[in-house]
Amino acid sequence: MLKKLSALFCALLLAQACALPASASMEVEDDIDITDLVEIVEEEIVRDKKDSDGAYLMTITCAGDFTIGKDMNHKDIFTPELKKNDGNINFVMQNVKSIFTEDDLTLINFEGTLTESTFKPKSKTKDDFIFSISPSYASVLPDNGVEAVCLDNNHVLDHGEEGLEDTKQALRDAGVIYSTPLETGVFNYRGIIQVAMLSYNCIDRYGTGFKSSKFAGQYTDAFLQHDTFEEAVCAEIEEAKRNYAVVIVSFHWGREKDYAPTQNQIRLGRMAADAGADLVIGHHSHRIQPIEYYNGTLICYSLANFCFAGNSKPSDMSSFMLQARFRVKEDGSASFKDFIIIPFRISSTKSTNNFIPTPFESGAERDSILNTMRDPVNIKNLPYAVTDLENHLKFQ
Repeated sequence: MLKKLSALFCALLLAQACALPASASMEVEDDIDITDLVEIVEEEIVRDKKDSDGAYLMTITCAGDFTIGKDMNHKDIFTPELKKNDGNINFVMQNVKSIFTEDDLTLINFEGTLTESTFKPKSKTKDDFIFSISPSYASVLPDNGVEAVCLDNNHVLDHGEEGLEDTKQALRDAGVIYSTPLETGVFNYRGIIQVAMLSYNCIDRYGTGFKSSKFAGQYTDAFLQHDTFEEAVCAEIEEAKRNYAVVIVSFHWGREKDYAPTQNQIRLGRMAADAGADLVIGHHSHRIQPIEYYNGTLICYSLANFCFAGNSKPSDMSSFMLQARFRVKEDGSASFKDFIIIPFRISSTKSTNNFIPTPFESGAERDSILNTMRDPVNIKNLPYAVTDLENHLKFQ
């Protein structure tokens, strides 16, 4: 990479020099700064990755719960850290930005709200977490290479419908794609294919639970026509697969602090794969869970926390990101190629949570994550579990 950049840098300098008129001084201001040219070239080198047969390699990074800002019912632990960093919200991404900017699509679970609202829903008790941060901080996503967010979880309505609408508007203004049960997120890759992103909060919705009046307005009439939540979700996946080359489904599911998926997770994850999902991503447990490779589809049961402002020192700060690569051909076809995991701690320090996700290169903490993901207790109901995780730390 450095050699290529050096050669291209020199070539660009020569090209600029040759382009100057004979009478021009080297101090003449050019329309494009050489730094800008190098940045453009570097981005093309990173993003123009191809397989041996010429197919493009589209890299998608997925990360777990992204919760920033204050909590209405508890001590504000995020704002003091923000102030320590001179109010620059980008501090949370400083150790992962290079990962997100060098891929093609980054998808995270945005678990909170971008709103100034102080409305507190009646359903929220004094012990519940109620998260929010100013809409102006939505810039932390595009400024650090995050193109898309899942927006269906148990905190998007922390400030009611008004808070959710404020969040959506802030994301739209920032140019960030979002997905809900009512809105499919769509990412365009190189003008060749489109990637569809579907998101579903599964808590209390399995079976006929989704038809409860407390979820009124959260689903389309067509969705509600189905007998069960699982059938409705799979019908939407099938429809998406008919229209999009790659379909990513995000599920907010499972039990908090569990390292193994529930039977509901396993059943719905595989149903989603059978319905046509190319990648299934899970979150909610705040803990890492195993990965299955089932019927040609990766099912990542839980990516745990990514950046979590709900606890100054969680009992387990380990996590991982998933990177999946897809082969994309000029004819508009796409197929899964391979994946890696990127183990990390949700803080740059062990002593406390400073909201700076920090990857591990190696060591006992990284190895502990791998061992947790393949622990016999955690994979006992997962015959398709991926256990050779050492082979999925770097792309070949």
